[in-house]
Amino acid sequence: TVANPTAKAAVDMAVWDVIGQALGVSVTDLLGGFTDRMATSHMVGFDEPAAMVAEAEEMRERYGITTFKVKVGRRPIDADVAVCRALREGLGPDAVLYVDGNRGWTPAEAARALRQMDDLDLAFAEELCPADDVIGRRWLVEHSPIPMFADESVPGPAEVTREVLAGAATGISIKTARTGYTRSHRILGQAEGMGVDVVLGNQIDGQIGSLCALAFGAAFERMSSRPGELCNFLLMADDLLAEPLVITDGTLRVREAPGTGVVIDDEKLARYRTDR
Repeated sequence: TVANPTAKAAVDMAVWDVIGQALGVSVTDLLGGFTDRMATSHMVGFDEPAAMVAEAEEMRERYGITTFKVKVGRRPIDADVAVCRALREGLGPDAVLYVDGNRGWTPAEAARALRQMDDLDLAFAEELCPADDVIGRRWLVEHSPIPMFADESVPGPAEVTREVLAGAATGISIKTARTGYTRSHRILGQAEGMGVDVVLGNQIDGQIGSLCALAFGAAFERMSSRPGELCNFLLMADDLLAEPLVITDGTLRVREAPGTGVVIDDEKLARYRTDR
């Protein structure tokens, strides 16, 4: 009952999809129906500053995306600080930037990096330190000038409670690929009850996973209040949806169809399946 969370999440979302189709209602409306669209952010991976700026500028020009998640956590910290500074200078003050360290820095390294980036107007930082550094994570939250979001350290509702009550996080990344709709809804309720912010995360989902995440994020005011991580499918050469997702003005729209709106291209499924 504790392992295989992504497999369980897929089954959970499939059940919600079936219920929506049976009732002729979208999953977004079943869950809350707050809006029919969400802004999306783009993740900028490790590279040289000029290359990362060029990638972000292309995403803004081509898709209208203006929020960027910047991967950090390398040693020494100077390289990642330089990247963030180059992105702010290249994209200007209107772009929203936040950083994700994937637990790569110690609390002291993270604090030093945040001090050096204090003038860059970062929106928040995600998982800068190891999840098992209990005291260090609390110390960093106390000394951080920006909100600290938890991701890998909060795989379920119990861990969310632990991290927030311990003072080790001020925000939560909710990933439907990890907790489905049922547990994600529970986590969102915890976040609202404890007064912490949320962001719709992504596990390098393809178009199916992104469409499922979108259906959840658009259902709630708090989830859709900031751009969701919904465009990692752009990294992939092909996908399985019969009708590909289209980002317009930095936004994805919920499918006007019962359930999640996922319709599989049978020819692509036959081409890419690996069980033969």
